[in-house]
Amino acid sequence: MTDHDDDGLPPLGPEFAAQFQRDERRPACQLYLISPLDVTGGFADRLARALDAGPVAAFQFRVKDVDQHAAAALAEPLQRICSDRDVAFLVNDSISLAKRLGADGVHLGQGDGDPREARSVLGPNAQIGVTCHDSRHLAMEAGEGGADYVAFGAFYPTTTKEVRHHPDPAILSWWTTVFEIPCVAIGGITPANARPLIEAGADFLAVSGAVWGGDEAAAIKAFGAVLAS
Repeated sequence: MTDHDDDGLPPLGPEFAAQFQRDERRPACQLYLISPLDVTGGFADRLARALDAGPVAAFQFRVKDVDQHAAAALAEPLQRICSDRDVAFLVNDSISLAKRLGADGVHLGQGDGDPREARSVLGPNAQIGVTCHDSRHLAMEAGEGGADYVAFGAFYPTTTKEVRHHPDPAILSWWTTVFEIPCVAIGGITPANARPLIEAGADFLAVSGAVWGGDEAAAIKAFGAVLAS
């Protein structure tokens, strides 16, 4: 983490997480799957195979530089696959696309709109998440704005997107000791490095490259083994 948060809060060092014991009253950590940028070709079959390989709580549809009509056409078969398996289908960035699709929710970056706006457009039952990078201040603002979850990261190096923020897992410990709203850990997470984030308090692990970069079914099973251990 940086040596101070953007609201002047003192830093959270690793010793905070070391003193923290995961609250067993919180639901067990779950998997949150994010799409690759290219969901054409045989991706629908890959998604079905992944979701059939083990428990996945949510899937985020994330494409860039595609107009909304084309994005909707790409999203619809994937949304059906998720619906058939009772997996929440969320749209990255676009409140309007989430509304058009009747998606289960939307994930907002810091420049993608306010959770209050998303709530007014998508209704009371939509799941609204907000990227908060390494900032406790942004996370508290998101919670006050009605977000259903906050996302921190990137915790590990990732090639999925360019990142400038690298929080310490202690931020997950801090969040879960103070707030009931779930937190999502994101960024370069693999079955091999997931355990410290789970132990720090992550409610969800957001994963992408570790799944789509190889055998998706094997990756989901490997994550499932870590989450169950």
